Amino acid sequence: MPPVNKKKQSIAVFGESGSGKTVLLSSFYGAAQEPGYAQANLFHLLADDAGQGTRLHQLYLRMRDDAQTPVANNFRATSYSFSLKFTQAPAPSSGKVRPFEALELVWHDYPGEWFNGDVSGPEEARRRVDTFRDLLSADVALLLVDGQRMLDHAGQEERYLRSLLSSMRNALLGLRDELLTDGKRLVQFPRIWIFALSKSDLLPETDVWRFRDLMIARVGADIQALREVIETMVESEEALAVGEDFALLSSAKFDGGRIEFTQRVGVDLILPIAAMLPVERHLRWASQRAAVGRVAEQMIGEVRPLVSLLTGGLAFVAKRFNLPGPLGAVSRALLGLMTSNVLDDGLQFAANKLKEANSAAMARHDHLRATLARFGLDLKRGEEERTLLRSER
Repeated sequence: MPPVNKKKQSIAVFGESGSGKTVLLSSFYGAAQEPGYAQANLFHLLADDAGQGTRLHQLYLRMRDDAQTPVANNFRATSYSFSLKFTQAPAPSSGKVRPFEALELVWHDYPGEWFNGDVSGPEEARRRVDTFRDLLSADVALLLVDGQRMLDHAGQEERYLRSLLSSMRNALLGLRDELLTDGKRLVQFPRIWIFALSKSDLLPETDVWRFRDLMIARVGADIQALREVIETMVESEEALAVGEDFALLSSAKFDGGRIEFTQRVGVDLILPIAAMLPVERHLRWASQRAAVGRVAEQMIGEVRPLVSLLTGGLAFVAKRFNLPGPLGAVSRALLGLMTSNVLDDGLQFAANKLKEANSAAMARHDHLRATLARFGLDLKRGEEERTLLRSER
């Protein structure tokens, strides 16, 4: 049997030690193994490494059944690969060649201890650089803001936040010379940096707008300083969003001796964020000419299969604008042959036609296309529920 053609989406998760990265990952994976998950979501979420899957599921069960939180995974950098196995394959009668048949999520976990202190020696320094090189493929980075630390510093949150952002900034500065070959800026780099309030259940009065306002009011200059460091590392620095997107995350509700996973916040948005947020943002940046040259080529190359699958090959665009040549070269079209109006049309599709695409795909039992469209709708739902705030730029 030939291998399944997968579309890989990557997300990088940063956070200081104790910020909840391991609990978040275990909650994300473990809840997907509960009865009824596949029926409700049209897919099974499987770990490509069976050993990693068993470990994450075990951590989840220990939290759910025995209220045992995971032990800190000190200085161990790990990438986790998860595949979405759909409960029903697309009907063979569809007749169209699809750009991919499955989705894969790669979750890069960067050790929190590497933000808080120096490495122990050359070997650990090498591992730190290699780890960061691995996560350069991610389009989205989550920087966790620890809700417990925010609660501990109530009224003086800037004391904690400045330390967090300074650690992140210094870590990037320390890696920059190792990552830039001959000083050349990077084309591939996480360009959407979301500030995510972890353990948000500890601050029930804080919605995502209030969280955004607090961050900007208390440490706006520090956010800008972090962005300026990242700008020195990437080409097309205008195609960059640092601290413009915000989210609330709660892996579970910790109540005395119990951990209640039915009261999670934002965890079900992780897949939609990884899969669909780069699509809308990269199209927008391309239409605004914020991304140019190799950066635009890379971005369009990444989102082309997703857009093509969602829009049925963008045939409606070719008909409307009488584009010459095969539309299979979507990247060429978006970079030169198409006008900005065409990009706007693609953006309007993402904004207005996701529900229509979801319904049509469900009627054809095309669970892959239906899931992608639903992911886009999930991002809208997150905004309506005030757990997600997306940049308008």
